[in-house]
Amino acid sequence: MFGKKKAFSSARIDTLVGQGTVINGDLIFSGGLHVDGKINGNVIAEEGSSAILILSEYGRIEGEVKVPNMVLNGEIVGDVYGSTRVELAPRSRIKGSVYYNLLEMAIGAEVNGGLVHQPLDAKPQRALEDHSSRREESASPVAE
Repeated sequence: MFGKKKAFSSARIDTLVGQGTVINGDLIFSGGLHVDGKINGNVIAEEGSSAILILSEYGRIEGEVKVPNMVLNGEIVGDVYGSTRVELAPRSRIKGSVYYNLLEMAIGAEVNGGLVHQPLDAKPQRALEDHSSRREESASPVAE
């Protein structure tokens, strides 16, 4: 934006899911993943990696996405967890909540769900577990 070079424009792509390709099942990866096809399953970056997901306007993911860095311009049906940076391009369509540290959202991008800011030191999964355990504790009587 404003003439600055995009940090992700020179990202190294290690894996390409081409247009017309359909993957049924979870995809766990490290490095760079570019998706032009369809994935029916969760897309997860290896723990501790600085992986990047680039979802083109032709790409579609039906499942949760847990990747530190991502540029989304396609459709996702499921929750998105970006621990470092999430960029929603003009044609991105998210049907689920987006959990992010830094978020860039272009005019035209859609999120049909919540936008939840999570600082870099918070882990999305841990936050969800803490929330559900607090709900269970408040619902059950305290035994003394």
